[in-house]
Amino acid sequence: MPAQRNSGLSLAPLAEARAGAGYDRFFRNALESLHSERRYRVFADIERISGRFPTARWRRPDGAVSEITVWCSNDYLGMGQHPEVVGAMVETAGRCGVGAGGTRNIAGNNSPLVDLERELADLHGKEAGLVFTSGYVSNQAGISTIAKLIPNCLILSDAFNHNSMIEGVRHSGCEKKIFRHNDLGHLEELLREAGDRPKLIAFESVYSMDGDVAPIGRICDLADRYGAMTYLDEVHAVGLYGPRGAGIAERDGVMDRVDVIEGTLAKGFGCVGGYITASAAICDAVRSFAAGFIFTTALPPAVAAAATASVRYLKRSGAERAAHQRQAAATKVALEAAGLPVLPTDTHIVPVMVGDAELCKAAADHLLERHGIYIQPINYPTVPRGTERLRITPSPFHDAAHIARLTEALAETWATLALPKAGTVFVEAAE
Repeated sequence: MPAQRNSGLSLAPLAEARAGAGYDRFFRNALESLHSERRYRVFADIERISGRFPTARWRRPDGAVSEITVWCSNDYLGMGQHPEVVGAMVETAGRCGVGAGGTRNIAGNNSPLVDLERELADLHGKEAGLVFTSGYVSNQAGISTIAKLIPNCLILSDAFNHNSMIEGVRHSGCEKKIFRHNDLGHLEELLREAGDRPKLIAFESVYSMDGDVAPIGRICDLADRYGAMTYLDEVHAVGLYGPRGAGIAERDGVMDRVDVIEGTLAKGFGCVGGYITASAAICDAVRSFAAGFIFTTALPPAVAAAATASVRYLKRSGAERAAHQRQAAATKVALEAAGLPVLPTDTHIVPVMVGDAELCKAAADHLLERHGIYIQPINYPTVPRGTERLRITPSPFHDAAHIARLTEALAETWATLALPKAGTVFVEAAE
């Protein structure tokens, strides 16, 4: 074996001479700006406890572990711990292993994933379904691909749409118009101005920060009148609303009028992944053209089987949905009675307004450290500056004792930090 040529450089000088070493200052500067604006995100180290939701273990920065109550999980119904869902995952992992083996383009479909797509198509009354690795990817890939395949498409997007939808619109390369949130008059004005060109209306059913609901049927009326296609994000509604858990469109009896319904498996269904349901032609076109689908590894069979079990269970059981609505309503009543600034909503979302990023973080820290209650602060850019809040998401497993402890803890926190009480006006400034 020939001797290696000695370059004359040691490893240490090579590391010091690395060309990109000086670039770290840009990232440090960016992080410092977040700190200075009091919106640097800190993620608590939390371990969920199967069978004891909403109790979890919090590992403190010093390594000590204590039990806490989680009040901001998007596992809205606690399906992530349901015996049928966990059992399906364990059984399928034992049978199929833990990975998908690659992209579906390379490794093929796995049977549990095919079953899941059929189950989702049935849930929404569509011809087909297509599953992605997350709800974010399903929006980004779905919207961008659908719009891109429509010549001269104009996208009409609600001003409060989620970042994943905004990115989907951006990646489409199509012209876009933003209509004021849930403002049908403004939407109609834009539709009328667009004339006969193809149009795609993109909107959500439940808006997760303010907890309000889109007038889906009336938006469909406008789509019919002006020849537009509709794309509805039901991420914060699937599993939670409708006789079989298909969302707000099912609840309102307009599901058949929406062209594309997008959802997630990570919230009401308690698993992970995202999907679209639509006509066979739309789903096949997205499958064939969406880079976000073609070039990423598929969901593992065990995850797909768990999601299928959750969807099937919630199709036949409405008990969880009823308990969820009951406990959300009870939480709102208790917090409002305590004089806390709860933003009124018609859904399961319970925003408690703070209006300042630093105080919002301080309130969350105080709740966790003193009361063992975890609620992540919601700051800009998730919400406009000046509307910072604690976003509370009651579940069927938050009982009367949990609600009483939460109310007492929030009242003490508001008093200790001298936070604004009910009656304060929060103006949502445009960003």
